[in-house]
Amino acid sequence: MQAKKIDPKDVSGKAPSERPKRGPRERLLSAGKTLFAESGFESTSTSSIASLAGTSESQLVRYFGGKAGLLQEIFNMGWIHLNRVIGSKVVSSPTGREAILNVLETLTSEFHEDEDLAAIFLFEGRRIRGREHEVFFAEGFVRFRELIHKLIERGIADGSFKKELPSPALVSAMIGCAEGMIRDGLVARRLGNYEDFAPGDIRRVSEALLSGL
Repeated sequence: MQAKKIDPKDVSGKAPSERPKRGPRERLLSAGKTLFAESGFESTSTSSIASLAGTSESQLVRYFGGKAGLLQEIFNMGWIHLNRVIGSKVVSSPTGREAILNVLETLTSEFHEDEDLAAIFLFEGRRIRGREHEVFFAEGFVRFRELIHKLIERGIADGSFKKELPSPALVSAMIGCAEGMIRDGLVARRLGNYEDFAPGDIRRVSEALLSGL
């Protein structure tokens, strides 16, 4: 699929008189996000990123050290935003169980609104890379996982989760369940050949699953 041309000056949708000028770093981040989501990390060349951003490959190396550094920064910035939004939902949740549901609902909604970010997170986030076959985990994802663990511990303490269930397994179950449903919804919308489901459906399914925990 050929990516749509990005205006190197702005993609905000604002009127020209209101548009802030963006430097090469911001344009590279925007171009990388678009191309990684459409073609995947391995199939995206540094030259295509620079071309779409309206700048040079030397600028890509200058700001990010290369394609891998650009992807890492996209992950980092995405998680900074997600963790900030998610944190506001946790504060108002009365129980650990309700907090988990609010977190999953927020994550689902954010990914539904930004499908490029969802594609990068869900299809590139756990892929093995490099000669040492390492899996890269963004610092923000590690903090997110720690938050889920704390909320489950809170739920065990307040009685909204069963004490006999191991919290590490519950963490994996919650994250895996959310990732699977969000990923399948994204694939459904992109392929357009089987039934999609709304973010609210994911909340209802999560509630049903959590009722047994």
